Amino acid sequence: MAHAELKERVWRVNQGLVDAGLVLLTWGNASGADRQAGVMAIKPSGVPYATLRPEHIIVLSLEDGRVIEGDGRPSSDTSTHLCLYQAFADVGGVVHTHSFHATSFAQAGREIPCLGTTHADHFCGTIPVTRALRPEEIESAYELNTGRVIVECFRERNLDPSHVPGVLVRHHAPFAWGPTPEQAQENAIVLEAVAQLALETYALQPAVVAVTEPLLPKHFFRKHGPGAYYGPKA
Repeated sequence: MAHAELKERVWRVNQGLVDAGLVLLTWGNASGADRQAGVMAIKPSGVPYATLRPEHIIVLSLEDGRVIEGDGRPSSDTSTHLCLYQAFADVGGVVHTHSFHATSFAQAGREIPCLGTTHADHFCGTIPVTRALRPEEIESAYELNTGRVIVECFRERNLDPSHVPGVLVRHHAPFAWGPTPEQAQENAIVLEAVAQLALETYALQPAVVAVTEPLLPKHFFRKHGPGAYYGPKA
């Protein structure tokens, strides 16, 4: 994949976040990786979505984060994205938003349990919330440590990032990912949708019980993995 193609795709995904109502002002960013070329591309910092163009997208090394192409300053969240690419080998796109309902869960420090099949179709279980960053993690390498606390959360809970392609950073907001930038965008849209559904479900029935086996894996794996049978034939 040429850098021009990657930059175009990442630009389209960033614009798609606006179209989906997931970002206001410049509150969010999307990136994509070309692992064969060893690069990632991300939205520049502080550039309004209305004026963002493919040529503004910044290309960086996946190995060390140095800028390879682009004149602007990479998103302030670049180190978080880079950390996720380095830790999760199958991730090819990362999306960060401050979408209202998912961010409400993050600010409350509450995970999003699987309350129904809409959630189960995309996330194989609870969407976790990280621990709070410690003062020293905030004061030094804040964005990098945000990525590290996400990775720590998944490793401590033994979660597969391809089965649970999103997380809530406590007191902050959601991150989502996928094997491509486009699928990361879809997962970010679904994360916000299931957060809204969860809030409204709890309002109707505070004692609701989370979905478990066999319904949860049935719905997830009919769409994902080698045994998937939902959708058109390949």
